[in-house]
Amino acid sequence: MKLLHFADAHIDMANYGRHDPESGLPFRVLDFLKSLDVIIDTAIDEKVDLVIFAGDAYKDRTPAPTFQREWGRRIMRLSAAKIPTLLLIGNHDLSPSAGRANALHEFDTLQVPFVRVIAKPTLLTADELGIPVHVIGLPWVSRSGIMAALGADETPLDEIYTQIENRLTELVNKYLEKLDPHLPVILTAHASVQGAAFGAERMVMLGADLVLPGSLVRDSRLDYVALGHIHKPQNLNGPAFDPQDHSAYQHPPVIYPGSIERVDFGEARDDKFFIVANVQRGHTEVEWRKLEHVRPFIQAYIKLDSDEHVTSKLKAALPPSKKLKNAIVKLTVEYPRDFEKLINETELREHCADSFEFHLVKRPQIENRVRLAEGQNIASLSPLELLEKYWQANHTDSAEADLLQKLAADVLSEENSPEG
Repeated sequence: MKLLHFADAHIDMANYGRHDPESGLPFRVLDFLKSLDVIIDTAIDEKVDLVIFAGDAYKDRTPAPTFQREWGRRIMRLSAAKIPTLLLIGNHDLSPSAGRANALHEFDTLQVPFVRVIAKPTLLTADELGIPVHVIGLPWVSRSGIMAALGADETPLDEIYTQIENRLTELVNKYLEKLDPHLPVILTAHASVQGAAFGAERMVMLGADLVLPGSLVRDSRLDYVALGHIHKPQNLNGPAFDPQDHSAYQHPPVIYPGSIERVDFGEARDDKFFIVANVQRGHTEVEWRKLEHVRPFIQAYIKLDSDEHVTSKLKAALPPSKKLKNAIVKLTVEYPRDFEKLINETELREHCADSFEFHLVKRPQIENRVRLAEGQNIASLSPLELLEKYWQANHTDSAEADLLQKLAADVLSEENSPEG
C-alpha cells in the first residue's frame, strides 16, 4: 500500500514579514500553505492509499479561526478524494487542561468522512481503515495527563516518564500480538525518540519531553514508523540521513520527515521533505520528496577589527544580491563600540531591499579592562574614582555619567554620615 507521511505543519508560524493585501493572510502563512498544498496535491494526484499527519498543525493550541479555515480546506480535499487520513495530536495541538478540546477536534465532532483524529493511544485495524494495513497511533502524551493517569503528583518527573514509557511499550506489544501477521503494520507517534537529533524546534517546544526508547520503534514486527515533533529530517534506523541512499535503510524505516517550512534561522540549512512510502509486510521502500520553493533563510556574521570602509565590509559579508532576493536575512555584527556611528544601516537596508526581510543584529563590544595611569594602584582609588573609571570603560554618555556620578556621591555621603 502507498503511504504519504508528513508532520509539523505549523501553518500559522507568521513570525516574519508582512500581510498579503489580496488574501489578508501573512506572507509567511502563505509559504506554509504552499508547501501544504504540494503535499495534498501529491496525495490526490498519486492516489495514495493512506495519509498520516504526525502532529502539530499549528504553532499553539488556540489557532485563529482563519488558520483553522485554511487547514480545514486542505484536509477536506483529502476527504473528498476518499483518501483515509489520520491526524495525530501533537504537543502544539493539545490543551493542557483535562476535558478541553484539541486544535483538530472539529474533524471528530463533525465526523468528516475518511478523516480520523488520533487523540489517545489507538489501534486501527485493516477492517476499520478499509485498507490492508494496521496502524498503531501514539499521540503526544502531556505531562499533566501522565501525572493524572498515574496519580503521581509527588513522584519525580523522570520516574513518571519511565513508568509511562514502560506502559506504552507494553501497550504496543499487546497490539502487535493480536494483529494479522500477514498485513503490514505502521506505528505513528508524536514524540521524541532516543537517539534523534534535534533542530530548531527546541525554541517552540512546550515543556519537557517524554522520550520513547529506540527499541520500541525499531521492532521488526513494524513495517514503517511515521514520526512527528522533531523538525530535523532523519531516519533513525540506519546510517546518517541521506534521502537519496535507499540502501541505507534497515527495517523498519523510522522517519522524522521534519517540518514543512523553515520555522526560524535554526533551520536555515535544512531542506524540507515529506515522505511517500510503499509499505509491504517485511519490506518498505521510502521516497523522500523535497519541498521546492521553500523560502530561504540566510544568516551571516562578521567581526570588525578596523574602522576603515565599515559598511562596505558589512555588505561584502552578505551573499550576492540575487541570492538575497525574497530571502529572510540576518547579519550579525560584532564591533568595538567606537565604530557604532560608522555603520550605515540605511545603506545596508537599501543593499538588501529585494530580500523578504532583513535583520541587523548589532553586538557592540565593551572594553572591560580599565587602564590606570602609570604608577597608579587600584587600591589607592576611592569608590567614586573607581566608578568614574567604569563609566569611561563603558563609553557612557558624559551627561548621563555626570548625573550617575552625582547620585552615587549622594548615596555614599548618606552611607558615611553619622545618621547612616
